Amino acid sequence: MSYKSLVTFIASETGMSQLLDHAVSLAQRFDAHLEVCCMGVDTTQSMGFYAGAPAIIYQDALDSAKASAEALQKNVRTRLDGQSLRWGSDSAVVSLGGISSYVGLKARFADLVVLPQPYGAGRGPQDEVVIESALFEGDAPVLVLPEGAKLMPDFNRIVLGWNQSDEAVHAARAALPLLQGADTVNLVIIDPPTHGPERSDPGGLLAQMLSRHGVSADVSVLARTLPRTSDILARHIKDQDADLLVMGAYGRSRLREAILGGATRDMLQQAECAVLMKH
Repeated sequence: MSYKSLVTFIASETGMSQLLDHAVSLAQRFDAHLEVCCMGVDTTQSMGFYAGAPAIIYQDALDSAKASAEALQKNVRTRLDGQSLRWGSDSAVVSLGGISSYVGLKARFADLVVLPQPYGAGRGPQDEVVIESALFEGDAPVLVLPEGAKLMPDFNRIVLGWNQSDEAVHAARAALPLLQGADTVNLVIIDPPTHGPERSDPGGLLAQMLSRHGVSADVSVLARTLPRTSDILARHIKDQDADLLVMGAYGRSRLREAILGGATRDMLQQAECAVLMKH
């Protein structure tokens, strides 16, 4: 198993050069095809317009979004021309509500989606929508790269978050090409249930499955010493000096995480290493 089709999405100049460098590096590492999708996002909202204004405002917004998408694609082609890899580019004008359909279609036929952290300076609501669309509508694994990373990590030391959920299993399978190339893989389990199916051997079945793919993993069982799971994970990642966290995404609904918080959103906000997620 390997990644042979990578895709990334660009909606602004913010972090574009760095993201392209990382995506190119990963594509070359796996001898994969890279598709770069450039989006001009129309954020016009129809509510609150006075009579007769919408048509003019809509057209101006569409023209601006189209020009943005074309400019992004021109920059992408300039940067990728002459690179030693197979690549292609696409441009599209989408509304904020239409991002999910476009991203979902492109992500569905990719082995891996490569994206930056959706929060921070220069980021907007479209960045979070892109990640969620790739995970849900695209049913694809997403590799989220930390802000400020100069080079694509080697992924030599990987922490795999395990909680017996469907999402965690899907993430482990999606990460196999990276797990197989790692020097160390650590399965981390936080406060496992005392009456669960793996109570006598937490992580044992997953470690066995991975071993059959040539991945030797050790298991860490941690107590819930902090209120948030993400804080425990972040501390453990530092202890392991890991350069990648593999985890299931959105084990509970997006709406509930948006209101109450959750490990997925927390890790997207605070992760200092790369994160591979799969729903």
